[in-house]
Parts: sequence; C-alpha cells; structure tokens
Amino acid sequence: MSNLENLTSKIIKDAELKAENIIKEAKSKEVEIISKRVEAAKKVVATMTENANIEAKSMIDRALSKAELEVRNRKLFAKQQVMNKVFEEAENRLSKVNLETFQEFVKTSILALDIDGDEKIIMSLDDKAKLPQDFLENLNKELVCVGKKGNMEFSDETRNLNGGYILAKGGIEINNSFKSMISSLRDELEYGVNKILFDEN
Repeated sequence: MSNLENLTSKIIKDAELKAENIIKEAKSKEVEIISKRVEAAKKVVATMTENANIEAKSMIDRALSKAELEVRNRKLFAKQQVMNKVFEEAENRLSKVNLETFQEFVKTSILALDIDGDEKIIMSLDDKAKLPQDFLENLNKELVCVGKKGNMEFSDETRNLNGGYILAKGGIEINNSFKSMISSLRDELEYGVNKILFDEN
C-alpha cells in the first residue's frame, strides 16, 4: 500500500472516529437536554397542580363562607320574624286587658310622670269611651294630692293607638301607648326573650 493510500485511510479513520465521538457527545447532550426539559416540565406541572389545588381550596373556602353567611342570615331573619311576632302578640294582649286593669294602668302611670297635671289625654275612641265618667275627676283629685295642678282633660283628638294613651301640652307629647312602650322596652327585653326562645344549650 502506498503512502498516499495509508494517509488517505488514516484520514478516513480519524474522520470516522471524530464523527463517532461527535455523535456520542450529541446523544449524551440530547439525553441531558431531554432530562432537563422533563424535569423542568415536571416542576411546571407540580407548580400548576399546587396552584390548582390552592385555587380549588380557595374556591371551596369561599363557597363555604358564602353558604355559612347565607345560613346565618336566614337564621337571623327567621329569629327576627319570631321576635316580631312575640312583641306583636304582647301588644295585642295588652290592648285586650280588662277595664279595671286598663284604668289602673292609665291612672298609676300618669301619677308617676313628672308632669304639671294640666295636660290633654289623647286616646283611641274605644279606650276613651270605655273609661267611667268619673275617671278624670278621680285622677285630678289624686294629682292634686301629689302636688300637681289636677286639671287633666281628655283631648278632642283621638288616635288609633291600640291601647295606652298620649299626654300632650304645648306641642310636646309623652307617648305611653302600648306600642311605644313595648318599642322602648324592646332593646332591653330582646336579649332575654331571645335566650328563652332560641337558647341552644
């Protein structure tokens, strides 16, 4: 074999060897690149899964909070409806007390007020009609006994009060209607009534 052939053969072998090394290195790099891409993809998937789980949990929590709030609001509304009925019933019962009890209430409550004793008494037409004719006379005598003027009169004006009365003088009114009295006592009484009706212990 001539020197030329030997040289050519060597160049070819060197080229083949170099080509093999390049291919091996390329394959090695390919595996490394693929491996890195796979790992990166796994991390992305893991992050997406974690984010999805967090978002899902957040959505569930929001839905639960909304549901709990709705249940609480419905419960509060139902309780309020019951409370309204209780106080309405109390007002209705007061409006149906017998004459003796009603007469005593009007007299006693007026005597307890810090008034001059010459106010006008405003009532419903029915309540005014059922009081005895000597009611005012007796009331005024008792007012004088406690140091008041004793000049009370029934007002010509009547109102639909559903029980109780209003004292009026000089544009100022003292509202002792049953509705007004229950309303003013409601805040004070509501806690106790609520505990009796809805105590879950």
